[in-house]
Amino acid sequence: GGLEGLGAAGEARFACGAVVKEVDCVLLATGYLYSFPFLEGSSAIAVEDNRVGPLYEHMFHPALGASLSFIGLCWRVVPFPQFELQAAFVAAALSGRAKLPSAHAMADAAAEHYARLAADGVPQRHTHMLGRSQFEYNDRLADGAGVPRLPSWREEMYTLTGQSKRANPDSYRDVHQDEHLLPLVDASFDPDKVAAAAC
Repeated sequence: GGLEGLGAAGEARFACGAVVKEVDCVLLATGYLYSFPFLEGSSAIAVEDNRVGPLYEHMFHPALGASLSFIGLCWRVVPFPQFELQAAFVAAALSGRAKLPSAHAMADAAAEHYARLAADGVPQRHTHMLGRSQFEYNDRLADGAGVPRLPSWREEMYTLTGQSKRANPDSYRDVHQDEHLLPLVDASFDPDKVAAAAC
């Protein structure tokens, strides 16, 4: 059962009656429950059944454009490369290097996205869950920001890791099916190649 309480002597009590002594740390992993108390009272952004919206590309409110941007809402993704692309897209939009669609077009795109999810039977609370569609999304972000797309090995590594996780839930971190990708990974992070790409 769930954690019921912590004792002064460092013990943790659980709903099932179990007690663990000498607990050093309690990590509360609450998941993705979006809340923006600093926006309460604003009609711009709503959080309903864990959908933050309306948002164009999970980031931009149609009426506010880049002036209010959300980075990191998406889940079941490879997070940090995606967050970097989101930040690049926001920066490009704020600087004027990237032009967002009109407010009307962004609102229509958000509404169409929500309608597709509903038609596919995706619960509203999973609006920001991307899974395999993250790679197409990442490409749109990169193209919109005018930055290079992520290398293709990331998608293959994601797929192989997911297969390994399902097949070997207890050992997938120790059993690697993607070692053939390591030369591509190394090349992606070669400082000389990264510097040359930046020029």
